[in-house]
Amino acid sequence: MKLVGLTGGIASGKSTVSRRLEERGAVHIDADLLAREVVEPGTPALAEIQKRFGDGVISPDGRLDRAALGSIVFADPEALSALNGIVHPAVRQRTGELIAEAGERDPDAIVVYNVPLLVEAQVPHPFDLIVVTHAPRDVRIDRLVRLRGSSEQDARRRVDAQASDEERLARADIVIDTAGSIAHTVQQADVLADKLGLPQRDRGSVSAP
Repeated sequence: MKLVGLTGGIASGKSTVSRRLEERGAVHIDADLLAREVVEPGTPALAEIQKRFGDGVISPDGRLDRAALGSIVFADPEALSALNGIVHPAVRQRTGELIAEAGERDPDAIVVYNVPLLVEAQVPHPFDLIVVTHAPRDVRIDRLVRLRGSSEQDARRRVDAQASDEERLARADIVIDTAGSIAHTVQQADVLADKLGLPQRDRGSVSAP
């Protein structure tokens, strides 16, 4: 089994690259989906979040109110650090389980772990290769505003709350330039797939249910 860590700043094209690698036959594990799974109602992580941030971050149906929590943590580095200290360990544990399952099913599997906060969370998994999707800060802010409906102020906060480009690039074995068209990004993903020896077939996705 080969484990590939895929990371990059918010709105830097990670999903485009991971989808292409999955189409080429990689097993895809999505940290964002797992981060949602580990804070579902009844989970220990959600109980910890409620204790730390109060009942205001819990919606009437008992689920996490992400907007309310986001308004707190993206404006307060200490609060963001506290949240990460709750969620990251739970995600690491679940990820380890999924990686082990993928290896048991296919010892030759290429597993792509799409993890936006690989640098910030100091993800400990034994990666064989780290791939960074990279687009300039202003491009990512524009995408958040134009494509995801964020305010410019919120977009800047979200981008600046993450690791710097320099910190991410320092960890990269391969950099995929995502500042241009989607087609250009996909083309680079195909080059990576070829290097990994991925066939033209679909091996499916491993993610939170």
